[in-house]
Amino acid sequence: MDISIGDRIRSLREFRDVTQEQLAERAGVHVDTIRKLEQGIRESARINTLRSLARALDVQLERLVGQPTVTQELSDDGGLLALRDAIQDIGSLPGVLSATNLEDPPDEAAWVDSVKAATSLYWEGEYSALSGTLPLLLRDGQAVARETDTEEVWRQLALAYQLAASLSTQAGHPDWAFAAVEKQLAAAQRASDPLMEGMGVSTLSWVLLRQGRWEQAQAVAEQKADSLEPSIRRATPAQYAVYGNLLIAAATPAARSGDREGAQELLNFAETAATRSGSVRVYGSAFSVTDVRTQQVNCALAGQDNEPAEALRLSARVDLDAITRPVHAASYRVDVAQAQYQTGDCGGALTTLLEVEEAQPEWIRFQTLAASTVREMLEAERRRNAPLRSLAARLGVDPAL
Repeated sequence: MDISIGDRIRSLREFRDVTQEQLAERAGVHVDTIRKLEQGIRESARINTLRSLARALDVQLERLVGQPTVTQELSDDGGLLALRDAIQDIGSLPGVLSATNLEDPPDEAAWVDSVKAATSLYWEGEYSALSGTLPLLLRDGQAVARETDTEEVWRQLALAYQLAASLSTQAGHPDWAFAAVEKQLAAAQRASDPLMEGMGVSTLSWVLLRQGRWEQAQAVAEQKADSLEPSIRRATPAQYAVYGNLLIAAATPAARSGDREGAQELLNFAETAATRSGSVRVYGSAFSVTDVRTQQVNCALAGQDNEPAEALRLSARVDLDAITRPVHAASYRVDVAQAQYQTGDCGGALTTLLEVEEAQPEWIRFQTLAASTVREMLEAERRRNAPLRSLAARLGVDPAL
């Protein structure tokens, strides 16, 4: 039997011994919303409402909505638990006696190529395949680093841990992600690479955001951006890219917490940096004017007083063909679908989501925002919509409302 969001809310609320009225006050939502969710009259609520409820209940959003796993195929050496074990490597803890590593490390060049291939899997949305290969990649990287101890190897190991943090977050395990970021930052220090450290802090900000630690997510990203602010005359594209990514990372939690003006200011600075850098692919990520503009759309949808009409206006400035990472394009289009639905264009929202599913059939199945938008659309449908209900079933959203 499937457990509904309302069941989870009621269970968590009762565990914390608070009434519906007290939870409503803590979350800043109407008590009627909570009552209807718990009674099953409503199957879901807007994503910002769910975020507020999760925060008030002191749980991660993924726990509240029941996010599915990214693992579709099981492998002998991979999977999410193997990834956890590779991140939380017991043998690396001080004072712990570990078994002697009897295997020879792989060839350094071949391992570096594997990191590049894994990065491509992540940005193509092939998370199930990545979860099958990433644990071994991390273990091999540790072995290569022990053998060669070069700055380039440590830089690549930092990128591998960045992938581990990102995949763990997508899979609904931000605690594992936090541990992976720790390893990423430590490897960046061994690489003597301040820009790699900057990307690590950008990743950390995203992890903190997913943990609901908005103020900290903004603070760490802003502080690191200030320390890496590039010289206008002498800066390299890579310096602008890392600086800009940190500004974007800071803008998102600012918007979530209601500081829309502050978020826009950060994104304006990021767009200026992107204009100077041009399109850059560096440190396992990408940066361009288009990347900044997609985040402007995202921030317009953030917070309780979101502005879907403004999000659609801003989307007109985004060149979809210029988005170089398939997952980024899909994420942006899910934002557009939410804005379309919230402005009354249910048909346009469904078309957009179906197009995203066609392009990213694996990725979309565990995207909280996509599922939440579909739930809202199901509740609002005036007559049975077969394509919508089919999409809901594929996303694990119960269409039997």
